[in-house]
Order: sequence, then C-alpha cells, then structure tokens
Amino acid sequence: MSLSSVVVVGSGLAGYTVVRELRRLDSDVSITLLSADHAGFYSKPMLSNALATGKIPDAIINSSAEQMAEQLSITIRPYTHVDAIDTSERSVHFENGAPLVYSHLVLAVGANPVRLPILGDGADEILSINNLDDYRKFRENLEDKRHVAILGAGLIGCEFANDLAAKRYQVTVFDVSSQPLGRLLPPEAGQFFRDKLTTAGVNFVLDTAIEKIDKVNGSYYLHYRDGGMVQADMVLSAVGLQPHTNLATATGIQINRGIVIDRYLQTSIQNIYALGDCAEVAGKVLPFILPISYAGRALAATLAGNPTLLRYPAMPVMVKTPACPTIVAPPAAEAEGIWKVETVENGMKALYQDKVGNLLGFALLGAATSERGALTALLPPILD
Repeated sequence: MSLSSVVVVGSGLAGYTVVRELRRLDSDVSITLLSADHAGFYSKPMLSNALATGKIPDAIINSSAEQMAEQLSITIRPYTHVDAIDTSERSVHFENGAPLVYSHLVLAVGANPVRLPILGDGADEILSINNLDDYRKFRENLEDKRHVAILGAGLIGCEFANDLAAKRYQVTVFDVSSQPLGRLLPPEAGQFFRDKLTTAGVNFVLDTAIEKIDKVNGSYYLHYRDGGMVQADMVLSAVGLQPHTNLATATGIQINRGIVIDRYLQTSIQNIYALGDCAEVAGKVLPFILPISYAGRALAATLAGNPTLLRYPAMPVMVKTPACPTIVAPPAAEAEGIWKVETVENGMKALYQDKVGNLLGFALLGAATSERGALTALLPPILD
C-alpha cells in the first residue's frame, strides 16, 4: 500500500522513530519530515551524561539530516517552522514558501522546558537543556566555570548533577521537595539516593524554592527563604517539561495536559496524529524512550494500512546516575498500595504492592538493579 504523502513535524526520537518504522513497512510512501532545527539524529538522553563520558556536542550527532534523508529515502526540511495547519485543505503552511499538502500528518513536536517565575536580573540567563543546541550553549558557557547551581532534583536534574560532579565541578541542587526524585522514590530510597550523590560531590538544598537571582560581576546570587543565598557561576534549570501544544491548539485540536490522542494515536481531527513528549493518551504523558518506541511502531502500522492499537507494557525507567544506579517503575497514579522497603548489600529495593501482595511498582537502587528483569515481569501493563 502507498499513501499520497505523510508529513511529520519534528525531528526528535519520536519523529524519526515513526518515519523509520513506516519506511520499513512501506518502501514507496512519500514522507516529508519538517524540523525547526538542523534535523540531525542523536540520542537526547545522552546529553545528561555526555560530560563524564567525554562526548563533545558535535560527536553526539549520529547522522546528519542529509544522511538520514538518504538512509530513509525521505525529504527532510531543516530549519522549517510550521506556522499553521489548514485541516480543510490538509496542508501545512510556512512563513515563506508554498503550503505542503498531506494525506496524514504526524505531530512529534516534543515539549518545552518549564520556566519558573523567578525575580532578579540574573533570572533571564538561567539555562535549560532540551536539545543539542541548548547543550552546545551549556558546554560553551561551562568552560571557565566551577560552581553550577541546578534548579530541580528530578530525574534530569540529578543526572546532570552527577555528570558535573564526576568532572569535579561544584554542584548545588535546589528543589521544593524534601528529597531528590520525589515523584519516583519512597522517602527511604530518596534518602539512600541523596546520600550516594552527596558522597559523589553533589550538594542538595531541599524544601527550598529560589525566589530571586541577581547577577553581580559575572556571578549569580541565588536567594531563597529566610535570607539564604548561594553564589554560583552558572544556573541550570531542570524543573520539568511541558508538552508543546501551541500548533495543535491553534489548529483546534483537543488539548489537556498534552495533545489528546486515542489508542490509534489520532488526535481529535481526522488524519492528524501525535506521539512523543507532546502527546497524551489515556490521561498519560510519558516522556521516555520506551513509550516512544512502542508508539512509533503502532502508528507506523496504522499509517501503512494496518490499524494498530497502542499498548504499553510495564516500562521501567533507568536514572543515569552512576553514583547510585537507579531503576524505577512508578505505580500508576490511581494505584492503591504501600511501599515495602528493604536494604540489601550495596543497594536498596522498594516494592509497591496492593493489599494482597500484587506488585504495582518498584524502585531499585545500587546492586538491587540486578532484579529489574524478574520484577518487571510481575508488573501489570501500563496500557493494555
């Protein structure tokens, strides 16, 4: 089967995954991928540990846009911003150039970093890392710095903290939570994790919100409650991501936390689909690698003429913190159970179980990560 034209907006892992899977199923379909940046293919998760592994920004790119276009036999248009979607004409529009007609449109536009409402003349210079260009700017600014303040002790904040500390940078991590990885770990495991990263050189300032950042003579002064203050050479924000929904909203597509899609990854408008960090299915936004892989394969099959329901098995998440290897399978928000925490040799195991002992989630730290496979097999699927 051949479609007239599939247009994919976004060149991150989600966009390239659905394109790669679709090309595997259909060698003839016309595919055009539109990218707001250079459209090179790289692993975004690699950014948070590239420093310690010795990867310079240019070495992170696996294939250029030209190479990807040749490999996949597709048209790639880098540095192309979509201004509007005309659903009646099935076309995407740009500031310059003729509209591009599609038979099926895929939105893989990702997410944007959350920006905190912080006062002070240094607040506008807070860095965030959401793509390779952001990371390149971060590395350029890092060259003559020694102390980095990180806002957010979630997964990404802790990964960057570990990466910086491994290269002997002074690192201070702030969070409003009482523990790192507050949304992923029970308190005992959170303390274990904190202790390991502290030993590695990360300083945590928790239960604390930064209210103001002043810049004086090239240094940043982070002010928090009760007159507390920390001086740093750079400030990095890692407080979370917000699905990019502007284009979908302007098109009239249903939005909740993300772009709402059904189990076939179709939005509220026929022949427009979404996947990746921008999408919400069954009330879930899952900005991780495995969900994108499953979604990409399912959507490609649907686009190739074999409507395929999206299913998510249990998908544990690996936290890339070598100072404390951690794998988590968070229980569903609606799950009712309790954490049972056990200290093991060189690690900690936390199991989230219901009242009859069924496993609903887990957190494995240190040596306990070896139990990932056996415990994952006991978990219920995320989306069956």
